[in-house]
Amino acid sequence: MKNKIIKDALALTLITLVAGVALGGVYEITKDPIARQEAQAKAEAYEQVFTDAAAFEEVKMDDTLIQTIRDQLDQEGYKAQSIEEIMRAEDESGETLGYAFTVVTSEGYGGDIQFSMGVQNDGTLNGISILSIGETAGLGMNADTPAFKDQFVGKQVEQLQYTKNGATQDDEINAISGATVTTNAMTNGVNAGLCAFRVMEGGDQ
Repeated sequence: MKNKIIKDALALTLITLVAGVALGGVYEITKDPIARQEAQAKAEAYEQVFTDAAAFEEVKMDDTLIQTIRDQLDQEGYKAQSIEEIMRAEDESGETLGYAFTVVTSEGYGGDIQFSMGVQNDGTLNGISILSIGETAGLGMNADTPAFKDQFVGKQVEQLQYTKNGATQDDEINAISGATVTTNAMTNGVNAGLCAFRVMEGGDQ
C-alpha cells in the first residue's frame, strides 16, 4: 500500500512537471505573436481616435509622470482607472495635435474594460475605441456600438456625466439602457483620460 502511494505521488509529480514545461513552452511560443497583435490593435485604435494624425510618438512614462497621473486620478476620484500608454499625435510637420491614451477602467460589470481615446490640444474629445470588453451581451456590450461611442465625439468639457433622462447638456451622455454599471465604468474611464490630458497639458513630457 505504501509503495503504491509513493508511486502515485511520483506519477502525479511527473505529470505536473511535464504539464508545467509544456505550458511554459506554449507561452514562449505565443507571447510574441500576442504582443504584436495587441500592439497592432492599439495602433489601429489610435488611428481611429485621431484620424488627422500623420504619426504617433510614444510618450515615455517614467516614474515621475506615472506617479503624477496616479496622484491626480486619485485626487479626482478615479481610483479604479489607470492610464497604460500615452501617444503624442503629430501632423506631417511633427507638430503636436493632441494625445491618444490607452485607458483601463476596472469598474465594468464583467471586469476590466480597455479602450483608447483621443484628445485634441484644446481639450476636444475625438472619440473612443474599445480594445477589450467582456460585458453582458445585448446590454453592457452596447458600449462598443456607434450609438454609445459617438456621444463622446466633439465633447469639450473637463468632466462628463451620464443621464437616464436624455442628455441635454454638453457634459452629459445617455446611459446604456439596462447597463448603468457599464455606462458608469466608461464615463469614469473617459474622465480619467481627460484628467491625464490635463496633466500632459500642464507640462509636455
